[in-house]
Amino acid sequence: MFLNIELPRFDFPVVFADHEYPPPTISSYEHLSSSQSNILRPPPEVHFGPGINATEGDEDPEGRIMQVYDPEVGARDNPVESKHRRLVRSQHRNGILDKDLKPNAKVRDELNTIMSYAPTHVLSPEEKDLIWKFRYHLTRNKKALTKFVKSVNWVDRAESAQAVRVLKNWTDIDVDDALELLGPTFDNSEVRAFAVDRLRKADDKELLLYLLQLVQALKYEHISTQPGQEIIQASSLARFLISRAVKSFKLGNFFWWYVMVECDDKSPDQTEDNAALYRKVAYDFMTELVKQPDGVETRKTLLRQAEWIAILSKISGEIKESNESMAKRTERVKQFLADPKNELVTIDPALPLPLDPSVEIVGVAPEETTVFKSSLHPIKVTFKTKAGPRYPILFKTGDDLRQDQLVIQIITLMDELLQKENLDLKLSPYKILATSTTAGLSQFVPSMTFQGISSKYRSNPALAYLKQNNPDVNGPYGLRKESLDTFIRSCAGYCVITYILGVGDRHLDNLLLAPDGHFFHADFGYILGRDPKPFAPAMKLSKEMVECMGGSNSEHYRQFKQYCFLAFSALRKNSNLILNLFSLMVDANIPDIKLEPDKAVLKVKERFHLELSEEDSIRTMERIMDDNLNALVPVVIDKLHELVQAFRA
Repeated sequence: MFLNIELPRFDFPVVFADHEYPPPTISSYEHLSSSQSNILRPPPEVHFGPGINATEGDEDPEGRIMQVYDPEVGARDNPVESKHRRLVRSQHRNGILDKDLKPNAKVRDELNTIMSYAPTHVLSPEEKDLIWKFRYHLTRNKKALTKFVKSVNWVDRAESAQAVRVLKNWTDIDVDDALELLGPTFDNSEVRAFAVDRLRKADDKELLLYLLQLVQALKYEHISTQPGQEIIQASSLARFLISRAVKSFKLGNFFWWYVMVECDDKSPDQTEDNAALYRKVAYDFMTELVKQPDGVETRKTLLRQAEWIAILSKISGEIKESNESMAKRTERVKQFLADPKNELVTIDPALPLPLDPSVEIVGVAPEETTVFKSSLHPIKVTFKTKAGPRYPILFKTGDDLRQDQLVIQIITLMDELLQKENLDLKLSPYKILATSTTAGLSQFVPSMTFQGISSKYRSNPALAYLKQNNPDVNGPYGLRKESLDTFIRSCAGYCVITYILGVGDRHLDNLLLAPDGHFFHADFGYILGRDPKPFAPAMKLSKEMVECMGGSNSEHYRQFKQYCFLAFSALRKNSNLILNLFSLMVDANIPDIKLEPDKAVLKVKERFHLELSEEDSIRTMERIMDDNLNALVPVVIDKLHELVQAFRA
């Protein structure tokens, strides 16, 4: 229904401007009573026609209509549509006839199309009615469950009660769908409990891949933080996580530190209710832990880890604020670590490293300590381990490592997904753990930056570096075949992954190469397409990388491109899982996510090119690679970065 108002024409042009309204806030949707209440509807598109100055001959049929964005449009239910929907579903309320309904070929194709939608897709009212009509038929389709849940009006008690009964008869779903059901758009306790039941089938290794997001999902459990109410009784997810964490030290270790960081978060974006929630989760975890046979010892171990982190934080903070020379800072840290009263030179009994609980440390090696020359002055600390080999780490204060931690977790997950496709791209995601919102530690991988390699070797630097460490006169380019293969595979893996995640600020100082040929990225301060430099390429493929493969016309470069295409196709098949993991992080205070939380998942989705066929998406990837290879801007950016670093030195 439209109201058209014709204004008189004037001899002079009429200039019109309208205020650009911000998108409605999430809280503005909480009052919705229809099935749209479980999604966030974007504001209607603002369209300005030529307006009253349009001539009669304009092709635009709406040329004489000025369309202005009404902020109330889309924020309220359409009463006509709501009434129609209630009438349609009332015919199928008892479900007696619906149980025997089967779609014909045309409807089946429509349903298959709906099932293929990405998690971010908003279902139309007609699509929801179609799903509801054939809900019993769809119970055999595991991919249909999330679409069915989105089609239900959970405010309608009769409809929600029937939906729960149907839910219990649904076939087992995949873990990516279970994670979607634990997101912020699904608040029905029965639905969330169904998702948790699916997670119970995951082993500890698989659960660890999603643990970071599952801890964030606790925010959407609607748990009361009032004194006297136990978290594990009120939340199926909290009950599940705590029960698994107290039985596995590795799970418990990471669960504890993820929860501790949330308790430590004092930023304005962290509500007091969330802080109280995580404090109660931590308390209930410790309460359940001491009930286990070795729970008391495990609790002592976690507290010892916290004490050890506090000691390192103390010296790291002092070094960061010091005005001493680098040599004096390094010597000061060595003396601190060697001082017996700090209980670091010897750690007895052995302590599981929070970063990697499978490694038990028995002390530090002060003589191998280094303070790096950067704004935060991270400290390299080398630990002696119970097993023998030494384990170097970087400890940093004054920086929030949660974004880096998220990226490394996603890379680790992607590596697992690629391995399942029998595609080993020799990825080496180093371990990283945020111990607070301003401190954390990461694994130190012996390697050299491409900037350092380029400074040392002038001609084909990456190849020269690898030849020095892996010479073979009978191998390709005088290099051991296995090392070149590792380099090509790891370059392909990181090119694709950093493209999908939109990793920015790529330069030769955060591209690293290990002596055995493993290539990897470091420093993920910019993701989701953000970059401090203008005209940054979508994918970082430097000429040094291509030269090491023999140039863009070589067989090895063609092999590299083939690995890229295989990796992109494999990850694209698992796009729902990756998108759902990001959707669970929208309220996690990750810097580049909280800038535009409503667009974060869409930015990742955009990189998958899901609207294209697989063949077209591969062509798009090839075009991106070719454009980057021939672009001048990345070369200029690398040179400017080199000059800036030289000036700072």
